[in-house]
Amino acid sequence: MLGIGTRTEFPTVLLIDDDLVSREVMATLLTLEGYTVHTAEGGQIACDLLTEGGFVPAVILMDAQMPGLSGVRLINELRARCQALVFAVSGSYPPEEVMAAADAFLLKPFGPEALGQLLEKLVLRDEANAQNAAPLATEDAEPIVDLNTLRQLREMMSEAALREIYAAIVADLFKRLALLEAAVAGDDLAQVHRIGHSIKGGCAMAGALEAARLGALLEGGILDSDTESDSNNLEAKAVVIRDLRTAALNLERMLEAGLPA
Repeated sequence: MLGIGTRTEFPTVLLIDDDLVSREVMATLLTLEGYTVHTAEGGQIACDLLTEGGFVPAVILMDAQMPGLSGVRLINELRARCQALVFAVSGSYPPEEVMAAADAFLLKPFGPEALGQLLEKLVLRDEANAQNAAPLATEDAEPIVDLNTLRQLREMMSEAALREIYAAIVADLFKRLALLEAAVAGDDLAQVHRIGHSIKGGCAMAGALEAARLGALLEGGILDSDTESDSNNLEAKAVVIRDLRTAALNLERMLEAGLPA
């Protein structure tokens, strides 16, 4: 595996491709440009590398069509292990559900310039979103948990038991994220509503405000649309999944840092 090229202005890249020639050519080009590149020849190997924690990628380039762990399943596993941007790469356009689950798509063959331009575009987009609040965001930063609820739970149980509850909520959120992505890809609105109901109920009981709000929006039909090709609805799907994943990650970070007093 490659792990060379350490100029700090370039993000660390994990490249996943089962084709040896494609993998090494892309890795060499990116390395020569200045990126730190690690490679994996398959989805499960990539997940094992991330679990080992020897490096933290900022960008993951994954071939959209590989044997074994691949596609949306691989994207879900990657997101459960790191916070990197996930770009699908392929010589042809991948299935719609893969396009929706990934942060972006690059058509093979591509060079370092194309990757750099895409990263710059995403940075500019994120800056614009930060200035113009995302569709599902509130104007003021929303607290991760309700402190009153947290205080009441502390009166009822030990700190260890409280941490177990929040750890279970985090695990459940990541599980339901995978189910939600599958339901959205299959346009199963009834399942989306059920997932939203479950998220709202469990998270509201524990005072997990971000996740509970998003669950309520899902249950209330925020993703319902009469027109499957409606670009606004497609954007809403991407935003709500992104925001729910962020809520889960925020809870996970809070748990790792210690529950607020």
